[in-house]
Parts: sequence; C-alpha cells; structure tokens
Amino acid sequence: MASRRSNAPLLLPLAVLFLLGSGGVSAANINGANVIDRCWRGQRSWAADRQRLAVCSVGFTGKMRQNRGAGVAAYTVTDPSDDPVRPRPGTLRYGATVLPGKVWITFARDMHIRLAQPLFVKSFTAIDGRGADVHVAGGAGIVLYHVNDVIIHGLHVHDCRAQPPGRVVVPGGAVQASGSGDGDAIRLVASSKVWIDHNTLSRCEDGLLDVTVGSTDVTVSNNWFHDHDKVMLLGHDDGFSTDRRMRVTVAFNRFGPNVNQRMPRIRHGYAHVVNNLYDGWRDYAIGGSMGPSVKSQGNLFAASGGAGDNKKVTRRMPAVARDAGGKGDQWHWHSVGDAFENGAFFRQVGNRVRPNYNRHQAFPVASAGDVRALTSGVGALRCSAMAAC
Repeated sequence: MASRRSNAPLLLPLAVLFLLGSGGVSAANINGANVIDRCWRGQRSWAADRQRLAVCSVGFTGKMRQNRGAGVAAYTVTDPSDDPVRPRPGTLRYGATVLPGKVWITFARDMHIRLAQPLFVKSFTAIDGRGADVHVAGGAGIVLYHVNDVIIHGLHVHDCRAQPPGRVVVPGGAVQASGSGDGDAIRLVASSKVWIDHNTLSRCEDGLLDVTVGSTDVTVSNNWFHDHDKVMLLGHDDGFSTDRRMRVTVAFNRFGPNVNQRMPRIRHGYAHVVNNLYDGWRDYAIGGSMGPSVKSQGNLFAASGGAGDNKKVTRRMPAVARDAGGKGDQWHWHSVGDAFENGAFFRQVGNRVRPNYNRHQAFPVASAGDVRALTSGVGALRCSAMAAC
C-alpha cells in the first residue's frame, strides 16, 4: 500500500478553531440544517432521548436501529485513564471493548483520553460525546476490526501517533499482541454498517479516517477534517479486489483549512460524495486508483490560492484503469450540481453511476449554494441538556 505518512501542517489558533467548529443550531433555524441534523438537533430533550440519533443516519449506513431499544445498556465514562490490558470499569476502553452486549456510551464530564494502545470497538456500540468536550488525543487511535453496527459521534480525535508494540484487550475479552499501528485517528478493517458523524479530526501521524479490507456500508457525515495531509482512504490497496463491494457515503463534511489530499482517495469501490465543503487543498481533493466509481453531487469546491496549489479537484492514479483483459477505461467519475470557486475544476470520465439507495438510505441532496450553511455546524458540538444542540 502506498505510504500515507502525513506532513507537518500549518495550525490555526485554537480560539479560531473553536469558533469555526462550535456553531450550534437553534430550534428557530433548524430547518436550514442538513437532513441528519434536522432529525435531532432541534430537540431540547435530546439528552433524555439520546438513542433518537440512531434513526437519523442516511446514506449507505442506513438507519442504525440495532443500536437502540430496551436491550441497549447505558454506560457512562467517568475515568479518562487507559489500561489496554485490564481496563477498569468507568473507562472508555471498558465500555467500548469489554462490556458485553449492546452499549450506548456517554461521558460524565469534559475529558482528555490518551490511549496507550489502539481502542478496539466491539459491534453494536455507540460512542456519544454530546454534552461533554471529549478529546482522544496524543496516543493511539480508534480501530473497528471485523465489527458491525457502530456509531462514533461527537469526539475530538487528534495528534494520534503510532505506539510501541504491546498487548491490548480485544472484543470478547482476549488479550493479544498489538503492532505499532500507523497512527490513524479512526480505522475500519473488514467492518460494516458504521456511522462516523460530527467528529473533529486533525493532525494525526497517518490518516484521519481509513475504510479498508472489505469494509462497506459506511456513512461519514458532519465531520470537520483540518490541518492534515492524507485525510481519508477508502480501500486497502490496489491488489485487494474485495474492496470492489465497498460503498461509502461522504456527506455534509468540511475539509480544511490546511489539508492536502485524500478527501477521499478511493480504490475499487463506490463513493457518493455529496454536499461537502472543500476549503482549499494543495495536491488534490478526490483521488483514486483501480477504477472506482464516484458520484460527486452538490459539493462546493473552493480551491486554495497558495503558490503551486492545484486547482484540479480530481486525480486518477494512473489516469487510465484497465480491466483484467487490458481493455476499456474503467473509471466512472461524475460531477452533478457541484459549484467551483477560485478556478477549481472537475475532470469527468466514464458513465454516471447512481448509488441505488434503498428507502432507509436515501436522502434529499441540497444545492451546492447551500453547502456553507449546511456545514456551518460540522465537527464535535458543544451541547447542553434542555437546549437545542
């Protein structure tokens, strides 16, 4: 697989970052929010009905109904410490990895969690950071390995680094040796039905979000990706043909400022990239290899103005992908209703390929002219009980 080592990015002042990512949606203007946020953010009682969030997802994830109901245990993180081998009750690792059954995780207060080894999240787990300022930072990142029905919502994940090899508990309770990892913020391996929503991700050693090794039916929405080189990878490597079944929706996110490439980079599979704000890039915005299919719809691409920065949205690596017999161009990349600023442009190729959503996945696509409003509240939110989030 191609190297994904990140470069040292420029950093914005923390006060500016907070102001850009903390915009709330009041009950009065919730109708101007995107379809996911309209589902729950205008509810003053959101804290008393947290599981409502599970029916607000759209795109290839569909609805997360298996993450709600009477059979879901409520678990509160009270302890920010981390023991990767014997996690204590009250820690994030205990709730996300060790506690059996379906779990909805919340946080008792603001906290900073430094993971000593990657956090292996088990199936049917929702990590819900609303109501607290939760940072997973300075250590290892989050791994979804052969799991399904997982929600990660409302976290700041940043400054993750590869850790020395060690031992770590995995779902089911076994303790296994762990390699050093790549320093990703969130990595999916052979996982499905995953929703990554309203997180703020930046400045990790490798990627911010990787969807790899046959992972599919994933929605990435309302996140803020900033200050990073190689942002999002969809597909393991060029030789892993199982990723042809990969389907990912990338919707209502903000990319930038100070980002370089992979927003996303796709191998083999299908990506519906819709109503995202691209706040500049240096190398490219959407790239790929092995002839993936991309429908870019209603996005706003604002090219950056730095010396040497690219205006072209897309990069195909190589420019022509052939089938097994060496015949035919396999690329299908289309732009539908996108808007372009500062000289940005999109090179289309092949046929238009629809996402073919079912009724649980389908959602209305807004005009590119509305994207700045639709993404004004991206990232981890500052929510208070008894007030619209």
